[in-house]
Amino acid sequence: MKVLIADDHKQISSILEEYSKKEGYKTVLASDGVEAIEKFDSEEPDVVLLDVMMPRKDGFSVCREIRKKSKVPIIMITARGEDFEKIMGLEIGADDYIVKPFSPGEVMARIKAIMRRIERESAQQEELVFDNLTVNLDEYIASVNGEEIALTKKELEILWTLAQNRNKVFSRENLLSSLWGFDYFGDSRTVDSHIKRLRAKLDRYDHPNWNIRTIWGVGYKFEV
Repeated sequence: MKVLIADDHKQISSILEEYSKKEGYKTVLASDGVEAIEKFDSEEPDVVLLDVMMPRKDGFSVCREIRKKSKVPIIMITARGEDFEKIMGLEIGADDYIVKPFSPGEVMARIKAIMRRIERESAQQEELVFDNLTVNLDEYIASVNGEEIALTKKELEILWTLAQNRNKVFSRENLLSSLWGFDYFGDSRTVDSHIKRLRAKLDRYDHPNWNIRTIWGVGYKFEV
């Protein structure tokens, strides 16, 4: 497996590179945002460790660029731990978030957790059909009445998770832990904002036989 380490702090990059190699991973290094995108395109890594504060192009911009063309797991790294930064990173498509100072061993554990989740997803049923709704996780496509809906990666993963477990209630914390792959102790409103946008896109169509329902004080479920 190949890991792209994008961080302008040479000591941090060196430590992460050392630990990655101990795990048997190949490594690619980038010291700024522009180089990170160039290395991503040329090296096609399996995982990206992405520092937020980098010269030339920050980590948020790099994450947006990568998400336009790839679903590769992205773990964002920052020296600051404000909730709004975590929410922003997750909203634009990051899979995980680590705040400096951190344990390199923890970073490796996060990588392993993300890869295990991907393996589980790939082993799952690839397509779900409920009445006029089809959700295909292999191709990351959702459609209603045969018309494809423009969902983001996380919106589709939320829809898949809820639909695969129809009539089961998920708390916000459940969804954060399942879909972002770690225990998130900050503001769980990021789930609400994703659900709100997902519903707005689905509600353009009639769907009397299924619905994403809010269970007040608990969370959400896909009701059939």
